[in-house]
Amino acid sequence: MSNETRLSPAALLALAALSGEAAAVEKDQLVYSAGSQPSFSGPQTLFTGQVDVQVVFPGDQKPFSGAYVTFQPSARTAWHSHPAGQHMVVTKGTAITATRAGQVVEFHEGEAVWCPEDIDHWHGATPHSAMTHFVITGSNEKGENVTWKDKVTDAQYQAALDSLADQQPELKALDSRYQQLAVVAAYAAGNQSGSLKIALNNALDAGLTVNELKEVMIHLYPYGGFPKALNALATMMAVVEERKAEGKKDVIGDAATELPENALAAGTKIQTKLVGHPVEGPLFDFAPAANTFLRKHLFGDVFGRGLLDNQAREVLTVAMLASMDGTDSQLRSHIFMAMNTGLSQQQLQDIGSLLDYRVGKSVGQRVVAAIADVVKK
Repeated sequence: MSNETRLSPAALLALAALSGEAAAVEKDQLVYSAGSQPSFSGPQTLFTGQVDVQVVFPGDQKPFSGAYVTFQPSARTAWHSHPAGQHMVVTKGTAITATRAGQVVEFHEGEAVWCPEDIDHWHGATPHSAMTHFVITGSNEKGENVTWKDKVTDAQYQAALDSLADQQPELKALDSRYQQLAVVAAYAAGNQSGSLKIALNNALDAGLTVNELKEVMIHLYPYGGFPKALNALATMMAVVEERKAEGKKDVIGDAATELPENALAAGTKIQTKLVGHPVEGPLFDFAPAANTFLRKHLFGDVFGRGLLDNQAREVLTVAMLASMDGTDSQLRSHIFMAMNTGLSQQQLQDIGSLLDYRVGKSVGQRVVAAIADVVKK
């Protein structure tokens, strides 16, 4: 009888892995803490306009690196190529990229573009909105990841925009004034000062008054908070002063009315009119003060200020809520209230299309989804 011990193939492999030089050394995962890597503004020799770069991870561990790059409206890179290619993923806004061969691509939040190695191209923001994308850039065996070339001219940038002109939405029912209000409100709610500055200039050029636009920022604070509202007012104040220095004569316009003496009563009346019936339910049974504040402060003090009527204020509210995360329930409620003011489904669809094009696809899609839910119910 043999005393030889026979081990299974699996056992033999396990022993080999544990013995001598065959033993594997497990490496720890490497954490790059937020803000631990360099950040800088793109030099004007390589970029047009304001471009800010936040490196997320360097290329010292693997032959690729990652960074968030934020372009203010109209900003773009110079022509360049990547010897090992680059992935670009939009995290906010809308991006444009173009190649020497004439391909122009517009891509949106959540969408990615792969640029193959050694392809001359540029990428940047649209003229009316800031954009942030996350780039993963490869390096070749020499450690090179980019080859910079000549700057993109204004004519080249405009030609790329012109090639995308057929993608602009056709707005069938929303008038110019409501378009201007919606875009200003969306950028203010999104805390996008560079884009807001352009939208405010466009709105003033279109004939909206200074007081009407100030009212947009005041309307924002119950929905977005004082920090966003005050930031937006500061941006607007700077825009008005710049235009005054340039000799532009903007119309100040009528002021809002004085606050009502009985804001609770006035607000309850406005809320009931917008909703179509007195507002009550389990949430307000659970926290009655919340409905008191809505009636007294939001609908009484803010909606009750006049200057902008309820219909215009619902345009603002829909645009603001669509620009913020986690507000789907409130957005549906205000789509319903907007219809009660007389805004048509087509006008609301136009707001969605406009915000999709001007602010970001996810913002416009929120409006469209909310309309579908309200109409279905």
